[in-house]
Amino acid sequence: MMGGYTGLPVIQETFSEASEILKQDLWSLVNNGAADDLNFTVNTQPVMLTAGIAVYRAWTSLGGAKPAIIAGHSLGEYTALVAAEALSFADALALVRYRAQAMQQAVPEGTGGMAAILGLDDAIIETICHEITTQSNGQSLEPANFNSPGQIVIAGHIHAIQQGIELAKARGAKRAIMLPVSIPSHCSLMKPAAEHMKQQLEKITLQSPHLPILHNADVKSHSDPATIKDILVQQLVKPVRWVDTIRAFAVAGVTHVVECGPGKVLAGLNKRIDQNLQQLSLADSEAIKQAANQLKAM
Repeated sequence: MMGGYTGLPVIQETFSEASEILKQDLWSLVNNGAADDLNFTVNTQPVMLTAGIAVYRAWTSLGGAKPAIIAGHSLGEYTALVAAEALSFADALALVRYRAQAMQQAVPEGTGGMAAILGLDDAIIETICHEITTQSNGQSLEPANFNSPGQIVIAGHIHAIQQGIELAKARGAKRAIMLPVSIPSHCSLMKPAAEHMKQQLEKITLQSPHLPILHNADVKSHSDPATIKDILVQQLVKPVRWVDTIRAFAVAGVTHVVECGPGKVLAGLNKRIDQNLQQLSLADSEAIKQAANQLKAM
């Protein structure tokens, strides 16, 4: 996962810092661990946070441009808060591990799930979710991720998702597939997790961000720590509005979007949202160096 970042000591230093905080060797887990261990959500969430912060630190160490505005997709919102110096790295690690546990415990295994719907308008999917929720006895289905035009993830009870997949296909979806996850994120089934997170966040010190952050739940920037905590609670039960987030970047005058972390998933989504935005993915050491130099030259 992180092998492409050799030659940047700050990457491994960040993993060492996180490993010391959590008393778990994250570097070994990422590079040598079993896939099942890495995919276990209480490991996945701290690893993703650590990887994002490691890459952001590498970016700044190489003279990468200071962001005008930042955002994180789902869990990435915690990475954004650390990057904006609103939340300490140590507190963020503890929070995301707690978040993972709360999410895992919120819904019994086999009760909930998520599905990706491709090729349907938002309004049609929202109508499908509403129809199934109102007609089903205690079953709920909701949009969870507005990832890009024509790519929405739905979440809820398993039976409701299966109904949603069939209805989406009947109404013209190009694809409608169940995702290999057991946790129905960003929907009302996460209310128990949200309550636990609310209590946990009360114990954490948050500062006003040094950089504006667009939050998943409302696509707004907040400076008041109490409001940010509330937004983090809402994030668990409300959809990730990524399309609106990237469009807000463009409206704010952003010209280049830099993706911090392994992979290029967000860059692919962002291109479909706004082709005029230049996408830079910091997927390995060379990409970080090239992107930093490119933006310095502007």
